[in-house]
Amino acid sequence: MPKIAKAAPVQTVITTFEMTPGTCQDLLEALTEAYADFISKQPGFVAAGLHVNDAQTRIANYSQWQRREDFLAMLRTPEMRERNRRINEMCKSFEPVMYEVAETFDSD
Repeated sequence: MPKIAKAAPVQTVITTFEMTPGTCQDLLEALTEAYADFISKQPGFVAAGLHVNDAQTRIANYSQWQRREDFLAMLRTPEMRERNRRINEMCKSFEPVMYEVAETFDSD
């Protein structure tokens, strides 16, 4: 499970996928399979979560990696390149963006 903390020594990647409600479930299954079978087994992977909006037109993916280079190395593998080609066919667009946690807030 991702842990969001300002001092966490991880690279955060948030990817937003835009699709139609008709392809949302297919894309969610493809992403779930990619994480279960491949991404989660890559060096440097820490955690991830998939989120679907109510209209089923967007999926947000939050992932954490030990280092920026670990995420980039995973993206460059032949298997992930092929998976991304299939994922791209199911959605209008997707864009992974690297972030650093600037602040966190809770109810305490």
